Amino acid sequence: MSTSIQMTIQEYADCPHQSTVTPALALTAREAILGEGMKIRRLLPHREQRMIGAWCFFDHAGPADVSHGGGVRVGPHPHTGLQTFSWMVDGEILHRDSIGYKQLLQKGQVNLMTAGKGISHSEESPESRSPTLQLAQFWIALPEAKRFMEPAFEHYPDLPKIEKEHAVITVLVGELFGSTSPVAVHSPLVGADITTHGQSCLQIPLKTEFEFGIAVLTGSASINGQTIEPGTLLYLGKERDQLTIETTEASQIILIGGEPFGEDIMLYWNFVARNKSEVIEFIRLWNETDHFGAVTGYEDPALDAPKLS
Repeated sequence: MSTSIQMTIQEYADCPHQSTVTPALALTAREAILGEGMKIRRLLPHREQRMIGAWCFFDHAGPADVSHGGGVRVGPHPHTGLQTFSWMVDGEILHRDSIGYKQLLQKGQVNLMTAGKGISHSEESPESRSPTLQLAQFWIALPEAKRFMEPAFEHYPDLPKIEKEHAVITVLVGELFGSTSPVAVHSPLVGADITTHGQSCLQIPLKTEFEFGIAVLTGSASINGQTIEPGTLLYLGKERDQLTIETTEASQIILIGGEPFGEDIMLYWNFVARNKSEVIEFIRLWNETDHFGAVTGYEDPALDAPKLS
């Protein structure tokens, strides 16, 4: 694969390498198998890079065959201090939450749930569903001024798309190529899905004050000369004004970035907190009170909070 990519680079006269750019840090995902053979690649947090801007969690689920059995079933569980951002790559997931929303998430759509002071939700495969499921799910840490806000939910069925160099760029968050996503976040961020049809070479403008990361969901790509495949997140750091992405096959790529988050956070289970005492209190609230509300319509029991040692 690397040989064919190198040949393509030499043949692409108008897609030069940035050979003077410091190589990015390649972070290998932790992998797990859940439920019906669903592979989960956890790209963030990583022991070498906890966050990218306010992005503090990045899971790539699938692709997986959900045509048999019950598919995905994640029972009611709580969140605090974050926004969950779900980008459906293939298939469907049904969301239910404790503030009364029930929303089917389909391919090419985003669900944004703002936990704020506390919310609970469930996720499940609908009874009538596509055979394949693939999902990119992120958590966005809320800044101090917003982390105890009222919980909220928004569904975004349409996002701006840009066609360039045999690729479609979907602006998930923030602004890119003059197009702005409607997704409402509370920190300076950018996110994009870059889907190529085969051989492609793209120059992506970057904000030098942002730090960036990039990952491949399917296929493979050369990023400023470094080849990556699914299971690797390239941390690009700051001070870059552009990015060169090359592919020789149909590929799907995720770019995330933002201003470095100026607050220390503690991430435990489904909570984004600031210290251990807050986490202990959130666990107590989940186990002993109705602080997080109740999810109606999901048949199985809620999840138990793991003990904090």
